Amino acid sequence: MIAKQLKISRGAMYLILIVISTATFFPFLWMVSTAFKPASEVFQSPPNFIPQKPTLSNFIIGWNILPFGRIFFNTIFITVTRTVISAFLASLAGYAFAKYRFWGDKFFFLLILATLMIPFQLTMIPVFLLLGKIGWLNTYQGLIFPGVAQAFGVFLMRQYFRTIPTELIEVSRLDGAGEFRIFFQIILPLAKPALAVLAIFSFQGSWNEFLLPLIVVESDWLLTIQLGLAKFRGELWTDWGQLMAMTLISIIPVMIVFLVFQKHFIKGISFTGVRG
Repeated sequence: MIAKQLKISRGAMYLILIVISTATFFPFLWMVSTAFKPASEVFQSPPNFIPQKPTLSNFIIGWNILPFGRIFFNTIFITVTRTVISAFLASLAGYAFAKYRFWGDKFFFLLILATLMIPFQLTMIPVFLLLGKIGWLNTYQGLIFPGVAQAFGVFLMRQYFRTIPTELIEVSRLDGAGEFRIFFQIILPLAKPALAVLAIFSFQGSWNEFLLPLIVVESDWLLTIQLGLAKFRGELWTDWGQLMAMTLISIIPVMIVFLVFQKHFIKGISFTGVRG
């Protein structure tokens, strides 16, 4: 009787998961379908899921209507640079908060966490004015550096470093290793799972960022992928086929990054929540 109830409950759980997965994945499948549809089929009634006359014209026209080669270069350069710098700074700060005791360490850590509650919309105008004062508007550094310090990254790395035994660090000190040597040669190699998690989140967040490029970019040569996609939406007309085609291309780098780091992702997530 108990075994039968377990089978029924497990079957119901699988059914619920299938329904949720289908509902979550359906918009992606519809995007792929629309990307290959000619304009005459996009708003066809009743709608057809499989294109009757599939075409690649949406990809060709969409790629050439804007300098998407330059746009992809800009976005990849900005995203990779910001991700590397952000991971490095978060690792340093997280290690300091996890393994060192200094005056006000808990207060400053809570202060950093408190910044998570401040939306970018609240700091958008001060950031714009500051970047204008130092001459960083419409520059790569203006798009990179405002986002390199991440409170979430500091929290994530601190939680992971707390799982590393302090005795390992003390033994290394007794062997004559300096603090920077311990950090770079012992601690960082052990933090690969957490760094992979941070890299995925940082890459995705920077790749999908819209507001910061919106206030920084003034010329087409510095457009990022989200600003480029926004240009497909006109005031009176939107070519959904071209928009979906370019959106489909734009998610490829994020998928590649996730596939590269996925073996460390679950391990990193599980370890960062072990200690409070």
